[in-house]
Parts: sequence; C-alpha cells; structure tokens
Amino acid sequence: MRDTQATETMMNKVPAVTLVFWLIKILSTTAGETGADFLIFKLHVGLSVTTLIMGALLIMVMVIQLRKIRYEPWAYWLCVVQVSIFGTLLTDSLVGTYGVALTTTSVFFSIALGLTFALWYACERSLSIRHIYRGRREYFYWLAILMTFALGTATGDWVAEEMRLGYSVSALLFLGAIGLVGVAHYVFKLDVVPSFWMAYILTRPFGASCGDWLSQSVSKGGLGLGVVNTSEVFAVIIVALVAWMTWRQHKIDRVVQPTASPYRD
Repeated sequence: MRDTQATETMMNKVPAVTLVFWLIKILSTTAGETGADFLIFKLHVGLSVTTLIMGALLIMVMVIQLRKIRYEPWAYWLCVVQVSIFGTLLTDSLVGTYGVALTTTSVFFSIALGLTFALWYACERSLSIRHIYRGRREYFYWLAILMTFALGTATGDWVAEEMRLGYSVSALLFLGAIGLVGVAHYVFKLDVVPSFWMAYILTRPFGASCGDWLSQSVSKGGLGLGVVNTSEVFAVIIVALVAWMTWRQHKIDRVVQPTASPYRD
C-alpha cells in the first residue's frame, strides 16, 4: 500500500487541491486578465495579434508541461497562467473581433466543457482530479482547464458588463457562488469532482472581476491602480508562492520513493 501511494505521489502531474492551490489559481486568473489588457491596450499590439502570440506561447509551455513525468510546480503553474491569458483572449476575440454575443459564447463554452467531460469519462471511466498521469488523461485535464477559463471569461463579462453590475458587485456575486459550492460540498456532501469544477469555473470570473476592479479607472468603477501595477503585484505573489511550493515539493521527493505501477482509478 505504501509503495502504491508513493508511486501515485511521484507520477501525479497535478498539485493537491489546498488553500494555496486556490489562492494561486485566483491570482493567476487576475494576472491573466490584467496581462491580456496590458498587451492589448498598453503595448498596442491588438487583440488578434496578441491572441496569436499568446497561443504560440501556450503551445510552448504546454509542451514543457506534457513532457514532464511528474508534477513540477513551476511548469504546472506557468501553464495555468498561460491558459488563463489565452482563455481570456479566446473569448475576447470571439466577442470583439467576430461580434459573437457573450450569451452565445457562454452557451458555446458550456457545451464544449460538457463534451470534454463526456469524452474524458468515456475514455477513462473517471473524472479524477487527484490522479492525473502523463498521457490521455492529462490531455483531457488541460482541455477542460482551457474551457473553464474561456467559459469563466464569457460569464464574468456578461455579468459585469451586459448586466451592468460593475466589477466590485460582480466579484462579490461570484465569491458568494463559490461559497455556496463550498457549503454544498462540506455540508451537503456534494461529490468532490463536480464541486471542484464548479469552483474552478467560478474562480475565473471572480479573479477577473477583482483584476478589473483593481486596475480600471475610477470612472469605470475601478480603483485606478492600472494594469501594469496590478499585473506586477500579482505576478510577484505568484512567483513567491510557486517558489515555496517548489521547495516543499523537493522535501516530499526526498522522502517518497516509488516502486510500484501507477494507480488507475
């Protein structure tokens, strides 16, 4: 049993879902939102060109992540940040460049995410978020992650902009929704898989609303900190947390010595 657990730990490609996990995820979402805005509006690169550049960078960092044989914090979270930026740009491109309505993009990415889960389960007979190994299961995992960021962007923009609730109210609304998921899981024993993915989707618009609230001008309902300052602050915090997780992972690696085949749930 200990050998099997050791192998699971060493072969797993994703981190444990802890408070630090959620904190970095929200920070990466905020950094992705403000980072995309910085490239488009401050560097005047343009939405289409920025999307292509970020798409190419996503492929590069994803190749690095997929080639890893186990979880390495810096590679994993670099992918999450890049997926966050590209997922944001993907929705923004559909809306801004091609004129697709936010309601349409929300429905489209909801269906795309549902199909991803259906194919994942059909192929793997599991939607495990704890045992993601190198190979097909990891491909489904990252595709689902991308769909959640694109869906979260669409729903977040729809609530904040089309419903005209503003960034701060939107952030509180999505924070409340995340709290309800937590209650459903811890009090009413909702299964960990739907609980995780619902929270993962909701943290995207929550983080984006927080990023816009901090970075946008006062006239637009923000605090006026600017996209550069906001991106820098969140990037520094992410790097510090990932560095701590890397140090912690090295301590675990010195203790765990796998000798068995990977567990398949």
